[in-house]
Formats: sequence, C-alpha cells, structure tokens
Amino acid sequence: MNRNDITEKIITVKVSKGITWESVAKKVGLSKEWTTAACLGQMTLDDKQAKIVGKIFGLTVEEQKWLQVVPYKGSLPTPVPTDPLIYRWYEIVSVYGTTIKELIHEEFGDGIMSAIDFSMDIVRQPDPKGDRVNVVLSGKFLPYKTY
Repeated sequence: MNRNDITEKIITVKVSKGITWESVAKKVGLSKEWTTAACLGQMTLDDKQAKIVGKIFGLTVEEQKWLQVVPYKGSLPTPVPTDPLIYRWYEIVSVYGTTIKELIHEEFGDGIMSAIDFSMDIVRQPDPKGDRVNVVLSGKFLPYKTY
C-alpha cells in the first residue's frame, strides 16, 4: 500500500457515492482547492483532518496514516501534460509565462511568487456568451536576498 493507492480509493469512493469536493472541504473546514489537492495526494493532512477524510471515504486507520505523510509533490504523469484542461494551463504558462515574470519583477523586484504561502480560488463566473472559469492565484512575494 502507498499514497497513490489511497488516492485511487478516494477517487473511486467519490465517484461511486457522488461526493463533491466542496462537501468534503466543508466537513474538513478548509477551502475546496486545498482539500481537493490533499485528497489527490499533494498536501499533508493532520490527524484530525485525516480522520474526517477517512470517515467520508471509508478509509482504515492505516490508510488514514498515509494522508499524513508528506507527499512527493507534482501530480502530472508526463513533462508536457496530455490532459486537455491541464495542457491549457501549460499553454498559458508557455505563452504568458515571460509576461507574468516581467510584470511581477517590474512591480515587486527580483524574486518569486510562493507556492507554499499560497491560496487559490476557483469559481464559476456567469457570462451570456458562456460561463467563464475564474481562477485567482495569490502567493506571497519572496525576494532574492543578497549575502
């Protein structure tokens, strides 16, 4: 048994029971974005959170322990994603990555946007021409230091 096995079990139960990530997040008490990442094996749950997720998905005590292990981050199976939705994010970074970098550096200086001190919000934005996906990424700016 490993973390990937637990992730697969969570997805299987989610589908078979018609569970939504938002309902799981409400029970855990955190955002749907972070909770989904945790259930998909990209974040570490604490004991209390693991017990809640374990109850929802019928995980054993041993399986719940896997939810508390620091995961190997990075969920994509290939260097260039093949899933169309994920590929579009890759395309966005390929096309606009240098622009994003340039504008962040112009505004903040030399540094990076943290993916650790970070939040994300994904919401449906109604639009008469077809609903839009509104994604807000918010990461702390971390300047490079001199030494």
